[in-house]
Amino acid sequence: MEDITFGSLLETIGELFSDEISIAVSNTKEYIYYRPSKRIDLKISAGDPVKEGTIAHKALATNQKVSEFINRDVFGVPYHGMAVPFLHNGQVEGCVTAIYPALADGKAVVTVKTPDGWMPLPYSKVEYLESKEKKTYVYSEDLSGTHKHSLQEFEYLLPMDSFIRCHRSFIVNVNHIQEIYPDTHSTFLLSMDNGEQVPVSQSYSSYFRKLLGF
Repeated sequence: MEDITFGSLLETIGELFSDEISIAVSNTKEYIYYRPSKRIDLKISAGDPVKEGTIAHKALATNQKVSEFINRDVFGVPYHGMAVPFLHNGQVEGCVTAIYPALADGKAVVTVKTPDGWMPLPYSKVEYLESKEKKTYVYSEDLSGTHKHSLQEFEYLLPMDSFIRCHRSFIVNVNHIQEIYPDTHSTFLLSMDNGEQVPVSQSYSSYFRKLLGF
């Protein structure tokens, strides 16, 4: 264990994340580690200051987890990300940031693969997304298809005011929920307006109830 360095530990942790995701670690003032992904590179170097307006800066300033879209004004490219501060003896010492590629500016569709080709679905028509058999399925009222993004990536790409993670295998568009039924062990079933049912698992039920206010 004595041979493990801070850098090698971060590199190993970075391997747990998708090749789509860049990882940045900072102290309270500057970045100390950065691993770019194949899809997005903010050109951060160790020693660069944590800029105002980044999610890392917001997480450090508020001492809270921050997840949001950042426009191209900060790094020259738009991105989605999540920054989580870490503490020592109750004091903030830095944060870890996961950086996701943003959908193209102005694009509000999910392009799904169908047996006949590819179909762009506006966000408003997406009812829910499901992860199964190592694929991500996207469902609308009258169409379903697959997408290359994982649910974890979709969780930060889709508008947070409409889409909620309700299960390890599902993200749901709350605008298409018709009814919410109680199920066993503090779980729920969502009746969607396309006639399908989507489960809310026990680990997400409290979060789901809080967001929908019931």
